[in-house]
Amino acid sequence: MLKHLAHVERRWLQWGFAAEQVDRPWADHEPGSDDRWLLEPDDTLDSVREFFLAQCERSRAIAAGARLEDRSAVGGRFGPGDEPPTLAWILFHLLQEYARHVGHLDIARELGDGLTGE
Repeated sequence: MLKHLAHVERRWLQWGFAAEQVDRPWADHEPGSDDRWLLEPDDTLDSVREFFLAQCERSRAIAAGARLEDRSAVGGRFGPGDEPPTLAWILFHLLQEYARHVGHLDIARELGDGLTGE
C-alpha cells in the first residue's frame, strides 16, 4: 500500500499538476491488468519507505509553490484536450485516496485482532 500511495502522489502532483515527465507513472500496477500494488523483486521495506517519503517531499514542494485555484499544467498526465483540475481538486482527491486506504488498514487490523476503535 505504501508503494501505491507513493505512486498516487507522483501521478497527481509531479506528473499531473506540474506536468513533469516521470518514467513508469503506473509502476505500482499495470493498467488493464488485475494485478495491483506490484512489488519489484528488489523492493524492500526501506526502499519503498524512502520512495514514499521522497514523493511526499516533492508533493509538498509542488503544492507550496502554487495557489489552490491554479490549474494543472498540460503535458504530463493531462493533455491538450483535457480540462486540467485545480490544485485544490487534486489535494482533495489525494485526501480521499488516503482516507480509503486508512479504512482498508483499519478493516485488516480488526480482522486480525478482533478489536474495534471504541
